[in-house]
Amino acid sequence: MAAIDLNTLNIQSKKATAPKAKSGSTLDFLNKDLQLFGTSFNDKKKERFYSELCILFSAGVDIRSALELIEEEQIKEKDKLLFTTLKNAIIAGAGLSKAIEQTGMFSPYEYYSMQIGEESGRLPEVLQELAFFYAKKIQQKRQLTSALSYPAVVFCASFGAIFFMMKFVVPMFSDVFKRFKGELPYFTRLIIQVSDVFSNYSLYIILVLASLIGFLYSQRNTIWFRKWSAEVLLRTPIMKDMISKIYLARFCQSMNLLISAKTPLVTAIELVKKMVGFYPLEISLQTIQDDILKGQPLHQSLAKFKIYNRRMISLIKVAEEVNQLDTIFLKLSKQYSDEVEHQTSILGSLIEPAMIIFLGIFVAIILVAMYLPLFQMSSTVG
Repeated sequence: MAAIDLNTLNIQSKKATAPKAKSGSTLDFLNKDLQLFGTSFNDKKKERFYSELCILFSAGVDIRSALELIEEEQIKEKDKLLFTTLKNAIIAGAGLSKAIEQTGMFSPYEYYSMQIGEESGRLPEVLQELAFFYAKKIQQKRQLTSALSYPAVVFCASFGAIFFMMKFVVPMFSDVFKRFKGELPYFTRLIIQVSDVFSNYSLYIILVLASLIGFLYSQRNTIWFRKWSAEVLLRTPIMKDMISKIYLARFCQSMNLLISAKTPLVTAIELVKKMVGFYPLEISLQTIQDDILKGQPLHQSLAKFKIYNRRMISLIKVAEEVNQLDTIFLKLSKQYSDEVEHQTSILGSLIEPAMIIFLGIFVAIILVAMYLPLFQMSSTVG
């Protein structure tokens, strides 16, 4: 029980001193930019910052000189201002973890990890792990973007082609059919009716869609939207498994970093909860945190939630018994990252031909519907 009381004190202390990081939307699940002085310091800049700082520290450069070297590399004035602020805080006597906390642009996960690194003499290792964390996050984003970019372009082209045909091509055929005053096939009449809807209400349809997208974007950080969007993603047949593994990889990597730095388990969960940015995981981690404070093992608490698979729970159970949680979390993180990479490549391979086939079928349907009356008339005349 003494360990639990210590964890409780650690969490209460951090809540009193650290500002709570704002959780991101599920749709922002691969890259979240934080704001400072009106500019963003995104994941790519963070990865470069941690990597360069680790190299300079390992080479024996003191922290002030390291920040000066990084400051000189910056092109944007607002980025220079950030590192000037950090350097001035260091000169004033603050530690690196305290300096980055004061900027307001780093998460509690980051500056608390640095604080542990400073106290344990393992700051270069912690910086290297933070650089690796953001490198993997960026890699996952690029993999998903690569898998979805071509299908997105094909989808837009498909929608444009269909809209053009329904707006302009079908009405041309419709005018021709009216001159013959004959009975049109049901299939042709249906396509013409849909075309009339496009012609008469296309502007309203675009306005409604734009308004809906704008409303959803404005609600992206609200609880109801984050919960709803997470449920939609986790019910999508192709995406649900990949989305779960992306966030489980991030969860395992974060837990590995904090536990290997000798962070108390409850404190680690509290920090990861602020960092993970996925509603189902955040809710589960709150319950898991409470269960651990009551003395329940981690694996038993994880087993209450479907998002944590049985294999992961079994490995964590063994890790708890042999006191190797950091090692297991590292292996799980690598495993999930490799699976995400494999699934994104498969996803791209499946969606690309599917979108092309969809476009071809839809265009073929419209053409057949338009030419069917002409075939009937030619056979009647013959």
